[in-house]
Amino acid sequence: MKIRVVLTIFFVLILSGCVGPKDASGWHSSQKSEFLKILKQDKYMSICEQQALYQKVRSSGNTQLMTKLLVEYTDNLANGCLLNTEGFTAYKQKVSASDIQRKLHAGQSIEQILRPYVPEYRQFSALIKAYHSTNDPKLKHKIRLNIERVKLMKPGLGKTYALVNIPEFKVRVIEKDRTAVKMKVVVGKPKNQTPIFSEELKYIVLNPTWNVPDSIARNEIIPKALKNSGYLKSHRLVVRKDYNLDSPAQSFNPSLAKNYVGGEGPVPFKFIEIPSNRNALGRVKFIFPNHHSVYMHDTPAKSLFKRKTRAFSHGCVRLEKPQYMLEYLSKNYTAHDYEDVMKKYNSMKTHYLKIVKRLPVHTTYLTTYVDDEGRLISLGDIYKFDKIQQLNF
Repeated sequence: MKIRVVLTIFFVLILSGCVGPKDASGWHSSQKSEFLKILKQDKYMSICEQQALYQKVRSSGNTQLMTKLLVEYTDNLANGCLLNTEGFTAYKQKVSASDIQRKLHAGQSIEQILRPYVPEYRQFSALIKAYHSTNDPKLKHKIRLNIERVKLMKPGLGKTYALVNIPEFKVRVIEKDRTAVKMKVVVGKPKNQTPIFSEELKYIVLNPTWNVPDSIARNEIIPKALKNSGYLKSHRLVVRKDYNLDSPAQSFNPSLAKNYVGGEGPVPFKFIEIPSNRNALGRVKFIFPNHHSVYMHDTPAKSLFKRKTRAFSHGCVRLEKPQYMLEYLSKNYTAHDYEDVMKKYNSMKTHYLKIVKRLPVHTTYLTTYVDDEGRLISLGDIYKFDKIQQLNF
């Protein structure tokens, strides 16, 4: 019985081309046919700058060139085909020619070889479908730019994550590939752009203080405090040696402070805005630690959400419905009872809630987006990346 099963499997493998003669470059006939079919339709939109090599492979059938093309195709799939990625955090994936050749020799299918590099994010396949569904050259170019941006996103996206789409001025929490939460956001001004990167949500801060960055202190707070002696008190700002609200208070010294107007570098005293309904961060912030010091937060400036174009922040992401986000995340991603969370929230004292389930947060720049109903949305180019970025082909 066992011999019959083994023989059956063996003959199936022979018919599929994965067992039996290989050519000098290690290709099975089924692998060649499969790769040429993928290339013919450019299934993963990754031929890019290798069109000349593709034409040689197609006309000659040279499997040494085919191996070279497979490596290049895989690299383009893994790392995109944009000439300029300034403003985007690079999550470079290593594509090893020897590893690909080893998998070829082992008889893996081309789909198996490419699979680790195919973006998990559902916008990848959705945008490819949208690309093939339009004949408008300008729209095709715009969609293609966004297909390449999806390739740049951090691998391991999974099916559950939070997504801030900057040009759309919206954030979504995606659960198993479907939108569970969606709301408007305010993002960074063109001169203070919200950076494009991925990190994991780690904790929530209730009734936060606002630690004024030195750059804002130099360019905004100190000049206003020098002109108006009551400015700090009216804006609930206290002065400390560092960003510890419990450290000894310091008085605002105009003769010292005037030396730190404009310019760059650290300021030897810090401004902290105490918790309140009028705090610049509102009543809650959501922290995914990163070197940009960017996070999502509440805001007292609710009127900004009535505007169509919402680029007014210094880079952080302001939420239209922060309490709804707090309720959803605390119920689904913390170990806290929501009633207890609201007691802490209403105390007006600072509290921290640890996130206990993985939730990546991705800030992205997609000027075309396919919604849950399959509709293609075309968006404005607030940071001009559609004009700046060029395709490498």
